Amino acid sequence: MGKTVVEKIFSAHSNRDVKAGEVVVANIDFCFGQDGTSMLVIDAFRNLGAKKVFDKDKFRMVIDHSAPSPSIGVSEVHKKMRNFAKEHALKIFDIGCGVCHQVIPEAGLVMPGGLVVGADSHTCTYGALGVFSTGMGSTDVAVALATGKNWFKVPETIKIILKGKAEKGVYSKDVILYVIGKLGADYATYKAVEFSGEYITSLSMDARFTIANMVIEMGAKAGLMEPDEKTYGWLKAQGLKGKGKNIKSDKNATYLEVLEFDVSKITPQIARPHTVDNVTPVNKLKKTKIDQAFLGTCTNGRLEDLVIAHSILKNRKINENVKMIIAPASKDIFQKAIEKGIISEFVKSGACVVTPGCGPCVGTHNGVLSNGEICISTANRNFKGRMGNPDAFIYLGSPATVAASALEGKITDPRKYVG
Repeated sequence: MGKTVVEKIFSAHSNRDVKAGEVVVANIDFCFGQDGTSMLVIDAFRNLGAKKVFDKDKFRMVIDHSAPSPSIGVSEVHKKMRNFAKEHALKIFDIGCGVCHQVIPEAGLVMPGGLVVGADSHTCTYGALGVFSTGMGSTDVAVALATGKNWFKVPETIKIILKGKAEKGVYSKDVILYVIGKLGADYATYKAVEFSGEYITSLSMDARFTIANMVIEMGAKAGLMEPDEKTYGWLKAQGLKGKGKNIKSDKNATYLEVLEFDVSKITPQIARPHTVDNVTPVNKLKKTKIDQAFLGTCTNGRLEDLVIAHSILKNRKINENVKMIIAPASKDIFQKAIEKGIISEFVKSGACVVTPGCGPCVGTHNGVLSNGEICISTANRNFKGRMGNPDAFIYLGSPATVAASALEGKITDPRKYVG
């Protein structure tokens, strides 16, 4: 009987032949925490009585959720992380480096065929590289940090085939929002999702990361894509020598189910407050006024996303009633955007460009909403209070939709601005 890529990864990491549904103890290739979770990881690690980390090269802490620190309390958290890193001779991604889910793959810390756990729910992002990566609680990550292992129930896999070609002005964010809207927030709970089809192979790596990033919003443990030449080209462009394992599902693999979507029929999509699966075509919301537009996050803060927004904002002015905040996903992306002249054009258009990191997305700083305010964001979540105020409203869309909406002061179909 053939195996899915998930079954193959767990078989390789548990040193035995396993199938979906089995409980295994598996070797971890990499684990991490960020500044919202690392303090708990450190405490749990010490409570376990651990004296050293299992491999100092296979663990990182990232200061990204509140970077630079907005308060004394957060500064104490950051200090604790830095002190722990010094104590164990660990490297750390400090303020300004960027979002964990961008800097970790940029640094070559995760590779195709790997098994990765992180104390952050959007760890599933690395599935775009063919990695089984999943978010865990801080105590579970501490166990991995101390032992290099953890237990898993090998998930069943749902295969999603994305066929066809998207029309201009429709991006991978629109596609994954559409899929989540059709399936629902709990459709794939404790399942893995394997994406395939001509649409996936046509996408850039930046666009693939967007899709993998959001599978947790349909309940999935992980969302994977088979590595191909684009995958290895991206790794090479990062200056990475290792290629990991060229792993793919067998043709006779058993899936829980196989679903198919024709992306040529998808229009720009919006997730309405206060759930990610509350999705509708953008044209049904075109009279909705906005107070803030946010471009960034681990979902859509990559260079391609900035380029898309720049093509719309260049030589235009953001609506006077809109605050637009832009946060590149990493220092490297920030620098490349500066070199391309993108950042200066953002500033000329009236946008505020902030430190690479998560701040506005999680409502810790750099753009907390006021009571009743409406924000359109490229983030992955729009729950009540997500951006720091439970009395505000968050709509989710693509970088193009966010940029077009910032220009007009209301939710706007971006296709009118896309040549």
